[in-house]
Amino acid sequence: MAEINGREVVLDILLELAKETEYSNILIAAVLEKYDYLDGREKAFIKRVSEGTIERRIQIDYVLDQFSKVPVRKMKPLIRELMRFSVYQILFMEHIPDAAVCNEAVKLAKKRGFHSLQGYVNGVLRAVARGKAQIRYPDRHTAYEAYLSVCYSMPLWLVGHFRHVYGDRQCEKILEAFQQRGAVSLRLQETLTPREQELLMAAWRQAGVDVRQHPYLPYAVAVQKTDGVRSLAGYREGAFAVQDVSSMLVVEAAGIRPGDTVIDVCAAPGGKALHAAAKLMGTGQVIACDVTEYKTGKIEENRERLGMENVSVRVRDARITDASLVGQADVLLADVPCSGLGVIGRKQDIKYRVTRESMEQITVLQREIIGNVVQYLKPDGVMMYSTCTMNPAENEEMTAWICEAYDMETVSMAQVMPEELRSEAERGYIQLLPGVHSTDGFFLARLRRRDMKQR
Repeated sequence: MAEINGREVVLDILLELAKETEYSNILIAAVLEKYDYLDGREKAFIKRVSEGTIERRIQIDYVLDQFSKVPVRKMKPLIRELMRFSVYQILFMEHIPDAAVCNEAVKLAKKRGFHSLQGYVNGVLRAVARGKAQIRYPDRHTAYEAYLSVCYSMPLWLVGHFRHVYGDRQCEKILEAFQQRGAVSLRLQETLTPREQELLMAAWRQAGVDVRQHPYLPYAVAVQKTDGVRSLAGYREGAFAVQDVSSMLVVEAAGIRPGDTVIDVCAAPGGKALHAAAKLMGTGQVIACDVTEYKTGKIEENRERLGMENVSVRVRDARITDASLVGQADVLLADVPCSGLGVIGRKQDIKYRVTRESMEQITVLQREIIGNVVQYLKPDGVMMYSTCTMNPAENEEMTAWICEAYDMETVSMAQVMPEELRSEAERGYIQLLPGVHSTDGFFLARLRRRDMKQR
């Protein structure tokens, strides 16, 4: 078997991502699975450099444009990605000697057929290495938005969006949170006894995993320093699920009761649907729907691992009525497609793909979905509307539209929310912000028909 060059793997990942046919988290996970036989340090290097280069791309390009006579936008695609991940190593990975970064980049340029550009690659990277302490960034006081854009690698128009909606203080907290290496949130099965939970987490810690209890929910934990959740004790046995706490809060707020019928209309990969099934304690039913067999396959895979027999999975387009579901839902989960701004910290390339136009267009789809699935509610049913974004047009304004268009109202979630969130949840909806709350950026609202008593 030919020896695998980690830097070449990174280069191929970045070139593939430039085609914008797949999101970085999915592609990187697939590549690491392909090269699972590699040494753990080599896999960690591939993951760190790939993710870091994507995360810091705007800052890296800004630096490169100061040292290269050829602007980044005019570089040949392979050279552009080679220079980007090499500069990332020079700026952010102090344990790797700059000379080694330069030498390896030159070798890789030659290997991939760019013999004539070896001198250029070497010259620019060595210049960056010599001058990195003197790089001139935009002034925080005289060019604040440009400063935030470059130093947090956030497109300028998105910086303006976050400033306009949340103000300077919260805007910078959000941008800082996006660049922190986030832990993976896990939902422990609530059927585990406290002793079983303790033993499970002790096994993780013994394997070198950093484990901490999440402040919001007793069955939520955050883990870091792991080779992947599949390697954790209890994974195959279905002792836990990967799920962000914001998603768990949707199910908590829904007030699910034994015997309920829960319909999740945009369910993949199944976190909320399977959490709802756990809340039913073996009673009732959860009908989990999504638009493709690939997506429902993910739900089915997780359903089988977690052993949830009260979940049925269907391929359904949420815009098209399923007559068998009309009037059946005690609880309707509508986690609709959205612009995804709240999960930029975990899916960094979202910030480069989303546009003002796409944010406007997504609200049309959201209204179309809601206009169809609202008929699945029983007269006294509860709808949980949610998104993983931070955009009033998709969140607060959409909730107001639902209430007006379908004679609904928001219902307080304070009683079922963690103490830290109760005051905000009193109005029946809450916007969670990274850096402000201990979750992804997420919006959730609890709604019911106006003439019905609260469940």
